Amino acid sequence: MDQRISFITLVVADVAAARRFYVDGLGWREELYVEGDVLMLRVADRVVLSLWSREHAEVEIGPVTTGGTPPVTLAHNVPAPADVDAVLEEARAAGAKVPAAARQRDWGGYTGYFVDPDGFRWEVAYNPSPLGESVLP
Repeated sequence: MDQRISFITLVVADVAAARRFYVDGLGWREELYVEGDVLMLRVADRVVLSLWSREHAEVEIGPVTTGGTPPVTLAHNVPAPADVDAVLEEARAAGAKVPAAARQRDWGGYTGYFVDPDGFRWEVAYNPSPLGESVLP
């Protein structure tokens, strides 16, 4: 098996609400939208973020637990610290919760988090390392 991820699937309570947040609020372009079922967003050349309704997901994968903070974060890296603050504000305007202001980290970066309508945490990060720079567009 080659080392890659093709789809990242998040189970959501309401696909229409997820669409309002990601497409209408953040301005992301949808690849596929099936009302009440799934929303797919291309997030990289060969990576799709799939937001799948809980009802349809459970038919295929079994019971999904909810409550608390999901044990996963997604990250969006940006080229400068000011961009972190701008993206957090954009997410807030789209309906995300921003639990705290971004801050300088001990490892040299500057990061903050927003929480989407289903409780998934997105890190917005300026990472000045060669690896951090390698994931920028």
